[in-house]
Amino acid sequence: MKKIRVFIVEDSVLMQKVIADILSSDNEIEIVGTTKYGQEALIKIPQIAPDIVTLDVNLPDMSGLLVLEQLMREHPSRVVMLSAYTQKGAETAIKALELGALDFIPKPSGEVSLDLYNFKDEIIAKVKALSQVNPKVPFVLKNFYREQETPPADKVVVIGASTGGPKAIMDVMNRIPANCGANFLIVQHMPKGFTKTFAERVGWYSNLRCKEVEDGDPLLKNISYVAKSGQHMVIERISREKKSYCLRLDDTALVNYVKPAVDVTMSSLADNFDGKIIAVLLTGMGKDGLEGCRKVKAKGGKVIAQDEASCVVYGMPKSVVQEGLADSVLPIEEIPGKIMEYLHE
Repeated sequence: MKKIRVFIVEDSVLMQKVIADILSSDNEIEIVGTTKYGQEALIKIPQIAPDIVTLDVNLPDMSGLLVLEQLMREHPSRVVMLSAYTQKGAETAIKALELGALDFIPKPSGEVSLDLYNFKDEIIAKVKALSQVNPKVPFVLKNFYREQETPPADKVVVIGASTGGPKAIMDVMNRIPANCGANFLIVQHMPKGFTKTFAERVGWYSNLRCKEVEDGDPLLKNISYVAKSGQHMVIERISREKKSYCLRLDDTALVNYVKPAVDVTMSSLADNFDGKIIAVLLTGMGKDGLEGCRKVKAKGGKVIAQDEASCVVYGMPKSVVQEGLADSVLPIEEIPGKIMEYLHE
């Protein structure tokens, strides 16, 4: 079996050893190089062509973000940021994802974190999973629509999730084809500051471009939006004749104790959108999405619920199943196929 080849770029020599010890403890991973210098990394990585690069933000000769930016421009690679600074907030994380990083492994207790050993299994699993992702040159968000040149959407899939949702959403989205012909609206209960990062991750793992919604974003085919934490995502009709719509940020009160709420987005679609609607409820606590699904059904749309066995928490989908609103109750791996089936009915 071919081993996963990892190159470590890390300011601390001690942490180089810790990371190397953790990863090389798995017989499917081998370390093919280490350095503490960004300039050296930019020379060696193209020569060695590792499967994964772990990259520290804080390097002695240049910023890790600058290394990432240059590397992705000249030699696109699978990069995992590993630094204490990625844990301090979403700003650095978002910037790194925009530049092309695939994921993060935060150091729990600062630059020198010997307790990283406590996360050994998680780190190994993440490196293995990311080694299968095709590195892509990151797109610039300001060119998001110009590059697409896609018509307004006449079909919308709205996905709601909470606990366990990020993985479930990515499991669904990475099986949706790029030419699906629909717009996807994703409402994931998540703390403020993290939905933009999550949207970037969805974009990396799926065939559709994805971004955190901004006020006025157009509803276009073959694009997905993630609702912004702290604001509801609603739809507004621009032109009935042209069948065009845009998305708005709504700062009204919490619904079901959350904002954004799945109910608000689904209800807004049912009230204002004239095309086909498919509502999907994935793993999560509570009943957010129940009333929205009721409205979608009344409008003639379809409702898909994740089954209990594949849910982390069987709350949100359970509520629609118990009310008899679900057209399909499926394990997570079968939901993408059912979405496509309903889109083409």
